[in-house]
Amino acid sequence: MFIRTHLTRRKKRHELYVKYVLLLMTLLIILPLILIVFYLIYQAAPILSLDFLLKNPIRGMRDGGIWAPLLGTIYLVLISLLIATPIGVFAAVYLNEYARESWFTRVINLAVVNLAGVPSIVHALFGLGAFVLFAGIGRSILAASMTLAIMTLPVLIASTKEALAAVPLAFRQACWNVGATRWQTIREVVLPNSISGILTGIILQVSRAAGETAPIMFTGAVFYKAIQEGDLLAYGLLDQCMALSMHLFTISTQVPDVPAALPYGTAVVLLGVVLLVNALAIVLRIKIRSRKKW
Repeated sequence: MFIRTHLTRRKKRHELYVKYVLLLMTLLIILPLILIVFYLIYQAAPILSLDFLLKNPIRGMRDGGIWAPLLGTIYLVLISLLIATPIGVFAAVYLNEYARESWFTRVINLAVVNLAGVPSIVHALFGLGAFVLFAGIGRSILAASMTLAIMTLPVLIASTKEALAAVPLAFRQACWNVGATRWQTIREVVLPNSISGILTGIILQVSRAAGETAPIMFTGAVFYKAIQEGDLLAYGLLDQCMALSMHLFTISTQVPDVPAALPYGTAVVLLGVVLLVNALAIVLRIKIRSRKKW
């Protein structure tokens, strides 16, 4: 009954063109990443093993494994996450749910956006001055973690605000109409329905904290520190530590005659730690999203 006109066929062709151009753009983003990952794994294959993960560096970083830097990275990421997450989430709750529109809140929102673009070396100098020198903590895991937490707070606040704003206003109004307080509404309705978006911010926080070198170099990371192999509690909060990002920088630029596969192996482990944590958070986010009724 209906015959396609010339105009309809032309629109269909244009739609296909746009579809394939967008697909090409997506592939241009994904393919280089896949190639880089496979190249790193290929170069690191001769050295990757369980011993590589569980042994400390020896012979001036030219041999052995990466247990000390791996454990130090886990400490830095987890402690910075424990510091930044509650502060970032509660700050976003205040800005989105309690704060009224005014010049003060506009200044805060502008500051959050601007802080997200501050270079990491600036955060490193702030951490050195505020935590290491002024607070008297000294160069330690705690000082480095607090610096990483400050650095990642803006992204966490911004993503949490977006997640809270995505919860329909009707949910809040329904709670208020039955006598719930604002905090009860936030605690029982808003936060549970925005948890998947909050996890997105946490994923970004973990990825950035694990890969940064400058902030921890000034505040807590060291060139070398021997610890007990296999001991998960080898570091204390006020101890200095090794870290994968700084270890990779060191063996790539400062140590001569390093085996060719060693820097690639360190890079693969660092990438694997980030991907593993991200994968766990994504699985949790998908599981939570599947329970949504809206």
